[in-house]
Amino acid sequence: MADGFALTESTYYILLSLTRPRHGYGIMQLTEELSGGRVHLAAGTLYGALNALCSKGWIIQLPAEDESRRKEYKLTEKGMQVLRGEVARLRELAANGEKVLAEE
Repeated sequence: MADGFALTESTYYILLSLTRPRHGYGIMQLTEELSGGRVHLAAGTLYGALNALCSKGWIIQLPAEDESRRKEYKLTEKGMQVLRGEVARLRELAANGEKVLAEE
């Protein structure tokens, strides 16, 4: 869990997509694919989120190649901890839901 708060679905998928370095368009594609099309990120939304995640220290922007306009990002160790915490939180939610529903 992130600082005591649940991640938004968009943030969760952005972090999940950055377990390997990716550029913005790659993040958008993988987020949409992983979410089954539920999460569609517009460019402005994505880059605002990337800036916020960089500010929190959860991701970093990698140095650009010579004269390339493509910016690549990757998860930091802190970002990986946040992502793992969120996965654990989601597992607990699902397990609790399954337990209660099995009792019905």
